[in-house]
Amino acid sequence: MPTDTLRERTFAWGDPLVGARAAPSMSGMEYLRAMMRGEFPPPPVAMTLGFTLDEVDDGRAVFGMEPAEFHYNPIGMVHGGVAATLMDSAMGCAVHTRLPAGVGYTTLEMKINLLRAITLDTGPVACEGTLIHLGRTTALAEARITDAAGRLLAHATSTCLIVRP
Repeated sequence: MPTDTLRERTFAWGDPLVGARAAPSMSGMEYLRAMMRGEFPPPPVAMTLGFTLDEVDDGRAVFGMEPAEFHYNPIGMVHGGVAATLMDSAMGCAVHTRLPAGVGYTTLEMKINLLRAITLDTGPVACEGTLIHLGRTTALAEARITDAAGRLLAHATSTCLIVRP
């Protein structure tokens, strides 16, 4: 690879087990709000991909992301997997806001629709995850990625497995 086109990126992350060890003693909302206050480090995946958890409320989580070259696929736009990961994070956290202490979740399945290309020119995007249904064993959530003008760029739905002790 020619050195004149080589880019480099360095980042750091906090120990993910600090928060993971505390999580079982807190409700999902308490845990996410503590993370937003900086009491626990954000997950390494958020640091790697440049996501920020900007808002949490009952059944709702909003993430932000500034599209960057390191998100790009070989054809010059943000890779669909980055958008999928952003939406998975928002949907999972929307579910997590409603879980009591000691109860967790994991994604069972996800369906995504990528509606518009996301590029550097798109500018900052927001991804809002919303809880649709919380049952004893599963939860249903949706996410929407929008640009600053409110245009819908991607949509997803997810079924999460509720993990009880």
